Amino acid sequence: MSDIRLLTMQDLSCVGQCSLTVALPILSANGIETCVLPTAILSNHTMFESWSYLDLTNETQNIFRHWKNNNFKFDAFLLGYLGKPELMQIAKECFAAFSSDGAQVIIDPVFGDNGKLYPGFDANYVNEMRKLLKHADVILPNVTEACFLTDTEYRPDYDISFVEILGEKLSEITNGKIIITGALSEKDIAEVIYNKNKSEVITHKLIPQSKHGTGDIFASVFTANYLLGKGERNSCETAAKFVADCLLSTDKDHFYGVDFERVLKSR
Repeated sequence: MSDIRLLTMQDLSCVGQCSLTVALPILSANGIETCVLPTAILSNHTMFESWSYLDLTNETQNIFRHWKNNNFKFDAFLLGYLGKPELMQIAKECFAAFSSDGAQVIIDPVFGDNGKLYPGFDANYVNEMRKLLKHADVILPNVTEACFLTDTEYRPDYDISFVEILGEKLSEITNGKIIITGALSEKDIAEVIYNKNKSEVITHKLIPQSKHGTGDIFASVFTANYLLGKGERNSCETAAKFVADCLLSTDKDHFYGVDFERVLKSR
């Protein structure tokens, strides 16, 4: 067990392998004391035909009051799916009130993919996320999110040089380390690490499957390893290998996520 206490802020799907239901076990299994600030409770995630949604935004101030009373501080923060601009302001309040000295802020923007915003997101959300990233020590956007954040037209036929340009543009938004995830080519998938005018490309064999929650899994594994001092490259490689193993171990009929539990147990 490390001495790191982390707070992760994202939604909780009661059924479905994503968001808090992957972040909490993965981070905890890696020895990180993992605390949670659920932004909403869903009966199940939105890959299913129907779902309920309970917004917990109004409860956060009550939670903060008790955290202050108990003098809680956190050594790191991992932000995933937030869903509404108001929660970005709440996140900033959380950083200001509950950060221990040198606390690391890791943000996975989670608002789009394949050149499009997810349903329910708009330009205002992207703009508010752009402001939030100024508070980050590490950001983990995918190529689509990097395009929207930098007002760059998405190209389905992009190459790595295009992704490196996105990294340079993102450096004008945040002083944090930039890791653009899920950069695709015909046979490979890559992460592009951009830091202080230098880029590093980490390439892996592409597993030709698309499953819900793999981005959340990548962010969780990356965060655990990064906070334990493994560095950006090793943390990316470990996270990518974990996701690939999850995809390979998951039955094709298991449509709503990946069997990360089996892979986590084998580690």
